[in-house]
Amino acid sequence: MTRIILRGGRVLSFGDTPLAGSDVAISAGRIDSLGHVAEQAGDRVIDVAGAIITPALTDIHTHVYWGGTSLGVRPETVAHRSATGVFVDAGSAGAGNYEGLRAFIAEPSPFHIFAYLNISYAGIFGFGKDVMVGECCDARLLDTKSCLAAVRSHRDRIVGVKVRAGHMAAGENGALALDLALDVAEELGVPIMCHVDLAPPTIDEVCDRLRPGDIITHCCRPAPNSATHDGHVREAAWKARRRGVRFDVGHGRGGFSFKVCREMLDEGFAPDLISSDIHALSVDGPAHDLLTTVNKLIALGVAPDEALAAASRNPAGAIGRPDLGRIRAGDEANIAVLRWKSEPWPLQDAAGEIITVDRRLVCEHLIVRGQAITAAGEARPLHELAS
Repeated sequence: MTRIILRGGRVLSFGDTPLAGSDVAISAGRIDSLGHVAEQAGDRVIDVAGAIITPALTDIHTHVYWGGTSLGVRPETVAHRSATGVFVDAGSAGAGNYEGLRAFIAEPSPFHIFAYLNISYAGIFGFGKDVMVGECCDARLLDTKSCLAAVRSHRDRIVGVKVRAGHMAAGENGALALDLALDVAEELGVPIMCHVDLAPPTIDEVCDRLRPGDIITHCCRPAPNSATHDGHVREAAWKARRRGVRFDVGHGRGGFSFKVCREMLDEGFAPDLISSDIHALSVDGPAHDLLTTVNKLIALGVAPDEALAAASRNPAGAIGRPDLGRIRAGDEANIAVLRWKSEPWPLQDAAGEIITVDRRLVCEHLIVRGQAITAAGEARPLHELAS
């Protein structure tokens, strides 16, 4: 069988192998070897000199239940441009409709698709340009028994519980929804991902309730209810981080502020996880996709390797799939080849601020499950990878 050799890139392995500086060989859909790879008869060599070879990115906060919810987007429309091979749906589905997400979206997909199950039985059912009904506003939908049963039945793909604890998503029920989600997660031994919008509850109250391994998403959201106050990171956020709570960008339509992120970075409080929160109202801007969000963090001063770790190794570990966030011989081939493109490029946050960079990372090649992903999101045999 023909080996594909990616020759001469800088390899971010994020595994047991130290940072490598040359080649990755792929055979039969798996990583054959790293380092200097001697060419053999029948090998196909692709020159990627000057590029970065990284694990295909893991977007831990997406909404990809297209057709089943009004906010869903098709993962194939953004996969290549965002260098993403792993999509984690963050609560689009609840116990009442998760089977559709699994059967119609996840299982037929060429991508790895996991989910945080919404504590609301109906999932995010009323999210659109003209209709906005919070899924936790009616406490009757917060059925813990159904949530427990659904997670147990689909433990191979459900990685935790999602709760949107805020006034927009839950009315006055935000604290109740959060506590019920924590009860379910505690019984199952899984983490929660908690969305924050307007109080109640306050971000301090959310931070105080979360456990080690739990995720607070929209961690750089603009005021009110942001992680900073008067230019400084809130003490509750520092305490949560020290306990092991993970902080996720979750850009979306309204969840990311350059100003708040700068304030956090100035105090050494970089997000643990970078995610896009792509959905029907954010995929065409301001979030666009995961790689665009990574470029925004780099523009604010996060080192490129650290930003890529926060969009690959870290989220893959958070969902219990470290193999999807590393490049190691023997693993399935899930790889992105990124290259710096020099051009003025505007980047906009959710508050309307625009900054212009003179270079950005773009995706040159994407390999998922050992297959080449085209710009249109189609999976092709690896030998069809563009030269």
